Amino acid sequence: MKDFIAYCGLDCETCEARIATLRDDNELRKKVAREWSEMNKVEITPEMINCAGCRINGVKTLYCDSLCPIRQCGLGKGYETCGDCSELETCEKVGMIIGNSKEALRNLKCKET
Repeated sequence: MKDFIAYCGLDCETCEARIATLRDDNELRKKVAREWSEMNKVEITPEMINCAGCRINGVKTLYCDSLCPIRQCGLGKGYETCGDCSELETCEKVGMIIGNSKEALRNLKCKET
């Protein structure tokens, strides 16, 4: 499995938070903070937008690091991703992600590196 596939199957390589972090792009951080604030109905500041990737050593957004129930579950069970879990297809935690993203589900089912 690619290192940049998150526990939920999303591809961190395409995540604008990660891209902003790698490029140290404050304008992109502002854009992501604004979008994520609207989407999640919470205040997210540009300073919070720093992430190397869900399963990569390094900085993570507060949500990805300690609040994401999907990541916490995968870590707790010692899984590489949710693709290792026998409950993948019925799990409520990851259900919204894989229900809205066929790519995420494909990533979780694909074990190629």
